Amino acid sequence: MALCAAIPAEMLMKISLKEVGKRYQNHWIFKGVDYTFEKGKKYAILGANGSGKSTLLRIVGGMQHHNKGSIDYLSSVASAILPEKIFNEVSYCAPGMDIIEELSLKEFLHFHFSFKKIRPEFTVASILQIMNMEAVANKFIHEFSSGMKQRAKLAQAFFTDTPILLLDEPCSNLDLQGVAMYQQWLQQYATNRLVIIASNDEREYEGVVDIIDIQDYKK
Repeated sequence: MALCAAIPAEMLMKISLKEVGKRYQNHWIFKGVDYTFEKGKKYAILGANGSGKSTLLRIVGGMQHHNKGSIDYLSSVASAILPEKIFNEVSYCAPGMDIIEELSLKEFLHFHFSFKKIRPEFTVASILQIMNMEAVANKFIHEFSSGMKQRAKLAQAFFTDTPILLLDEPCSNLDLQGVAMYQQWLQQYATNRLVIIASNDEREYEGVVDIIDIQDYKK
């Protein structure tokens, strides 16, 4: 296949894993993962805490190295994206990810969208309104509760213009109102994207087309 530096977002169609495995020293976290994810569909990777589901999610997104197998990022024109370029195509949210807490929420969103493209139908002002956080837009993030920080992390992922959306335990630290907001965003703002959710909470992955149980790859 011909290789290219970047593929327009609307053309990215599949991520194919072939015999993918990950180990730490001599211990295999998982191995033998054969799976193809397709754009326009939602998937869930399930497993207990510490089982490796978050690791697999990061490997799919090119954020972590695998020890065995291969991953192909394929477009509709039979071209491949180089693994080191897949960052441009991915939005990611995880409870442990860092955000710049010395910035206000508004400053953080403007900074994020200075290097990741915002979805064309949105502005920072409209995103703040959708988040229902206009009143705290100028408040420093380090003053936020854990739930408010999680909303900021979700917003930077959902409203970035990428074909791939990776969500790791997205309802962590959210109250019932925050969970309802997330579920609405998943239905409304994740269409026509390839969505993969690492989770052990049924509220996080309603409507997925398939479930990958990490336990099936413990050999």
